[in-house]
Amino acid sequence: MPLNDTGRAQSVGVAERLAESGEPWQAVYASPLSRAAETAEIIARALGLPEPELVPALAERAHGVLEGLDHAGRAAVEAQAATIEGLEPRSSVTERASEALLELAERHPGGNIVAVTHGGVIHALVLHLSGWTLPGPGFAIVNGSILLLRANAGALELAEPEALTGTTD
Repeated sequence: MPLNDTGRAQSVGVAERLAESGEPWQAVYASPLSRAAETAEIIARALGLPEPELVPALAERAHGVLEGLDHAGRAAVEAQAATIEGLEPRSSVTERASEALLELAERHPGGNIVAVTHGGVIHALVLHLSGWTLPGPGFAIVNGSILLLRANAGALELAEPEALTGTTD
């Protein structure tokens, strides 16, 4: 399903915030899933960068039998199952996304890149990189969130944990 007008406006808002940061951006990368790819195209165009490169390791966490269910349906399945068939372990998400981001950072030594991914991937990275101290109660990854990471000595770190921002506009 493609982005709707709200999603496109949120993508433009992210591009504006990135442009206003004053940082020079070298490239845009994205999950190959349609909404992330379209978001990345909008951001790249707004920043005057080439078309984004699609990176499969940035795809959303696989949720197995939970995919397509609403909150109540997910809760019902989770309440009845010790394990969820097809649910990708958070550690796997963290590992594949971290490896991909480090590889991308190596392509742009000392530079800044934009990587467009999904809430489940961002959440897994925040938990892992903060040693499970973030996020706090009520925390949610909203559309348009920006997470600043730094590649340092072959490892990722949260550049500014307080800078995880988003908009619900």
